[in-house]
Amino acid sequence: MLPDPAAFAARLAAETEPARTASLLLPVLAGAAVAVATGVYAKLHQPTGIAVNVAGFTGPMQVKVWLGSGAMALAVVQVLSALAMWGRLGGFRPSWAGVAHRWSGRLAFLLAVPVAVHCLYALGFAAYDLRTLAHSLFGCFFFGVFTTKMLALPKPGLAGWVLPVTGGAAFVALTAIWLTSSLWYFTTFGVTR
Repeated sequence: MLPDPAAFAARLAAETEPARTASLLLPVLAGAAVAVATGVYAKLHQPTGIAVNVAGFTGPMQVKVWLGSGAMALAVVQVLSALAMWGRLGGFRPSWAGVAHRWSGRLAFLLAVPVAVHCLYALGFAAYDLRTLAHSLFGCFFFGVFTTKMLALPKPGLAGWVLPVTGGAAFVALTAIWLTSSLWYFTTFGVTR
């Protein structure tokens, strides 16, 4: 007598789920280490107040808020392209969604890195008020969860929830960073270059 296919599939899934979850241990630990190390460095490092400026901007803070806004815009492209790749936008599932997802992620990261360097080197871990504390914490969390996602991504047999959860967490963190920095700056000082 042949085994019941549904029972066999359920047993196989139950046996492989702990192994798939265990394979996330190193990426999660590495992400946690990045988040903690970033926070510790930012807290212990004496802020210099010195940052690199970019031609066309009136100062380093303007560079920071505009690069952060660019990273946020690309993060929105990330979410939309991920939804399109997985068929979550109705019938809209273009063949280029995967390419758009990868390149918007790369570009968002390239924009986020100089912002993070500016924050860490020039400003340090700020906790002057709730806004700056939230900004500092979400900044550390973002780079930790980003590390976790990137290290988990190439793992074979990845559980279906891993990428949406880590990608969603990175998007939420980046949104919180943008709200507590760029949007705050624009609403406080105006939209300037």
